[in-house]
Amino acid sequence: MKISQVTRRDIFESMAIEKINWSGRLEESEFLSRLFDLQSMPSTDSRFNNAAGDIFQHRINNDDWEDDWVFYDSRFGLINGDDEVFLRFLCETLHPVVRSDVTETERICQLYNQHLQNDGFQLFEVTRLSAKPVYSGRYVGLTKVPGISAARETLAGTDPGYVAQQITRMDVAVSNDPSLAIGTAKELVETCCKTILTNRGIAFSKSVDIPELVKLTIKELELTPDDIPEKAKASDTIKRLLSNLATITQGVNELRNHYGTGHGKVAGTKGLLPRHARLAVGAASTLAVFLVETHNERSKTKTKD
Repeated sequence: MKISQVTRRDIFESMAIEKINWSGRLEESEFLSRLFDLQSMPSTDSRFNNAAGDIFQHRINNDDWEDDWVFYDSRFGLINGDDEVFLRFLCETLHPVVRSDVTETERICQLYNQHLQNDGFQLFEVTRLSAKPVYSGRYVGLTKVPGISAARETLAGTDPGYVAQQITRMDVAVSNDPSLAIGTAKELVETCCKTILTNRGIAFSKSVDIPELVKLTIKELELTPDDIPEKAKASDTIKRLLSNLATITQGVNELRNHYGTGHGKVAGTKGLLPRHARLAVGAASTLAVFLVETHNERSKTKTKD
């Protein structure tokens, strides 16, 4: 069981908060019959011979079971059973027969994946039925994105609410929505640079692009300590490295504009993959952390003076 009880409970609680009806437009027994043989499963009520009987009694006749009863019923093993059973259950809640609204389906799938990624799993579209997605589950592994942890720690004091939201969005979206992660990486660099420049009273154009914004920020910051020999050469090297990180962030974002969705692409067009998102997020996080750390250090020095 690689999908932990913590992740499973988080999903169940999120479904309750979002008021997601797990059986969709089907009766609960009808839904469960698509996954389990209810006639062969034991009853928890001595008056009935099988699960089909007690489900009908307690969910239709009396309605005295809680709406989330199925999650914690040991017969179905959703809280502590096989990963495959759990994933099949989640996929079934998204099936076109169960849920007709594609927008709602995609939103719920994203909610599931936000939690599943913590254990290295994801739901993904495998086919279409009447132009609506059909999902399956798979293990994709746990991949740490370089720079995310450092960014979360270092940038906490930089417009904390919005920056924290950007970092969380990038972290969650790398595997589930690479296009969103790439776009957010660009926004992170822009936010940090603009915050630094604003704090230092430096004016900049609203339409400035990332390379120019980073260049302006680099110009404003002292990038090397005073006691380093050949300071000018060291500074030039650091500037070049930072410019390269900015170029990577900008370049991958431009690729997103070419390959991403929402730009009138023909049917079947593929978007960028998680590895592209990791490249953009890693470069943006590293760049943002360095600039903010340098800004903070310079600010401390000025305060002491």
